[in-house]
Amino acid sequence: MSKFEKGAAALNALNSTNEGGSGKETEFTSFTSGTSFKVRVLGTADLIRFYNYGIYKKVNSFVAENPSTMNEKGFPVGNYTPWDLAWKYYQDLKKEAENKGDSHAEERYKEEASKYRVKERYALGFIDLATGEPIIIDLSKKQAQTIYAVILKYEKKLGKVAFELEKTGSGTATTVSLTPIIDMEDDLTEKERENFAKYADKEFDMSLFDGLLFEADEKTQIENLVAAGFDISLIGLSLGGGSVDSNEPEPWKPSDEELPF
Repeated sequence: MSKFEKGAAALNALNSTNEGGSGKETEFTSFTSGTSFKVRVLGTADLIRFYNYGIYKKVNSFVAENPSTMNEKGFPVGNYTPWDLAWKYYQDLKKEAENKGDSHAEERYKEEASKYRVKERYALGFIDLATGEPIIIDLSKKQAQTIYAVILKYEKKLGKVAFELEKTGSGTATTVSLTPIIDMEDDLTEKERENFAKYADKEFDMSLFDGLLFEADEKTQIENLVAAGFDISLIGLSLGGGSVDSNEPEPWKPSDEELPF
C-alpha cells in the first residue's frame, strides 16, 4: 500500500510544522470518549498516515483508491477526487461570499465545504495488555502528536514501562493522553505483566496496517456524495458515468487562517 506512509515516513509528516498486501483482516479498535487501555509501545515508528473522507452518521470513512495530489499543508492541488471537487465547489462559493462581504453566506459555505474536506489522520499500533494482542487506534494529527511526544520522551524506556492510553471529553474538548505506568508491580495485573513480558525484543507487525482502510473507487465516491445529499451535477458528475476531468479546475490555494488542524 505505497499510497500510505508508514513508520519513519509517517513520522516525518507527523512531526512537520505544516499542516492489503498481507491478506490479514484488521480493524481499528474502538476508542470512544471514556475508553482507556493499558498498553505496551513496541517502537517509535508503529504508525501510518492516511487521508480520510466521510461524514459522521451519513457516510462511513474511506480513503480514495486513486488519491489526489496533496500540497505540503494537506490540501488537494491536483487529480481531484469527487469529494475534493465537492469541497472545492463550496470553498469557491465561500471565497466569493467573502469577497462580497456576505459573512452569513461565507459561514454557511464554509460549513458545507468542511463536510467534504479530506482529513489527515494517523493510525498508531500498540499492544493491549489486557488481551496480549495488537490494537490499532485512529487519531487526528494533533492527537497523534500528543501521543507521540510521550512515546519519544520515554523512547529509551519502552522495554520497561507500560502506558495508559485514554480518551476523555467530547466535541472540541476531546483529549487523548498516554501516561506512563511507573509501578507496574502494583498497577498491572499478573496477566497484564505476562502480556507485557511476552513482547520483549519484538517489533510491531506493520503488515497489520495493510487492508485496514476501505478504499473507494470513483463510482463509490460519487455514490457516497449522493448519499450525503450533494447534487453531483453541480460538479459535472453523474451516476451513469461521464465525469469531469479532475485535473481541470485551477488549484485553490488556502490562506493561513483557513488551514485545518
